[in-house]
Amino acid sequence: MVFPFLKKKKSNSLYTIAFYNLENLFDTVDDPDTLDDDFTPKGMRKWTAKRYKRKLFKLARTISEIGLKSTQKPPVLIGVAEVENEIVVRDLIHSEPLRKTDYGYVHYDSPDERGIDTALLYHKDFFEVLASEPITLYVTNLNGERDMTRDILYVHGKMNGEEVHVFVNHWPSRREGTDETEYKRILAAETVRKFMLKIESKYDGPNYIIMGDFNDNPESASIQTLMKSGALYNPMEKLHSPFERGSTTHKRSWSLFDQIMVSHNFFNYEKGTHSFAHANIFDDRFLKEYTGKYKGSPFRTFAGKKYLGGYSDHFPVYIQLKYNE
Repeated sequence: MVFPFLKKKKSNSLYTIAFYNLENLFDTVDDPDTLDDDFTPKGMRKWTAKRYKRKLFKLARTISEIGLKSTQKPPVLIGVAEVENEIVVRDLIHSEPLRKTDYGYVHYDSPDERGIDTALLYHKDFFEVLASEPITLYVTNLNGERDMTRDILYVHGKMNGEEVHVFVNHWPSRREGTDETEYKRILAAETVRKFMLKIESKYDGPNYIIMGDFNDNPESASIQTLMKSGALYNPMEKLHSPFERGSTTHKRSWSLFDQIMVSHNFFNYEKGTHSFAHANIFDDRFLKEYTGKYKGSPFRTFAGKKYLGGYSDHFPVYIQLKYNE
């Protein structure tokens, strides 16, 4: 018997796209070609299989819950930074509670001296990879030597049938000083922009999703260099508050180094496309320090040499796109 007054439940058309700096996701095996000695059982941080598996579980749990309340499904795309190699990426997507989700990944080894890379995890039910490549970032230190930093990961794919161009970034750090290293991040922004121009010579009105740990805030010169083209919108600008909220802290001041930018195409509302809906920092209570002078800060794995057993020194950030049916 058919009851016409019983309407079919509408499918949830929101999709989450996230970025997460995983804070040194290393395996326990010594790689003779990189500076990973600290993250071995006999190294300074006493990085054992038990600690590694505990971190994998915590990171997998976090990823599975980003945007879950509003979408009822785990993220479609997750850009990650500070992964040592393909092995740790594979271990992550095979950890509970991610193993039941059909995730694939894109990863390339980069020239970073410590061996840390970026990667993109993608939900195979909603995303198809068409092409990918690492974009080498050529920067030099002030002494003229090359800074062996992370590549920028580029992935061209289809999300629910709509083509998107995704960049996953982890730009040079501020370790030698913010002003002293600013030129490196500006050069990274120019590198991304040049690649965008290359894409625009082949595709009409491409959809961009540019995410990463930029080691700069939304108002910084490097991010503004990227925004000069007028092709992008940065929803993270409204989220940063140095004294109240961000994705990582330093000396009790919040920074929003982790950001996701999108092209203006995502403000169109045509059938069969995605539209920008929402942006946020995923800073749920379980990811925070509960007590002490660092209460509210990210519950990290290490504080210096001291093992804390937390998640990461960064909160994930995310956006949500609505599929127009």
